[in-house]
Amino acid sequence: HLSTGDLLRDAVAKGTQYGKRAKDAMDSGKLVTDDIVIGIINENLDRPDCSKGFILDGFPRTTLQAEKLDEMLKTRGITIDNVLYFKIDDKLLTERICGRRVHIPSGRSYHVKFNPPKVEGKDDITGESLVQRSDDNEEKLH
Repeated sequence: HLSTGDLLRDAVAKGTQYGKRAKDAMDSGKLVTDDIVIGIINENLDRPDCSKGFILDGFPRTTLQAEKLDEMLKTRGITIDNVLYFKIDDKLLTERICGRRVHIPSGRSYHVKFNPPKVEGKDDITGESLVQRSDDNEEKLH
């Protein structure tokens, strides 16, 4: 399972080449550019745990990402077996994203309505503060 969000957080935490660039974008409230996301996915496609198949979560999101994915898979002799597309009502999507709270060190995710922590604003395991990501707001969604 290759989750774009998890891979980005891991790259940032490890201070990789792509991680440093992603952190700069995230810290300034911008979206991570296609070339960074593509690079991180490309690096991870060769992991041993992907040798018998994998699920891409949150990728591709743009036409360029889809085109580059085709190239990456072709060079590896991999074909796509299935694609899942989830259609979600915009109002529900907005509610879910705007209510998300994250424990930054671990990446654990909560939701104020759908998956609240045991103690409001605190991580269930460490008791440390949860934060709302700077891009988890209506303005950034539209």
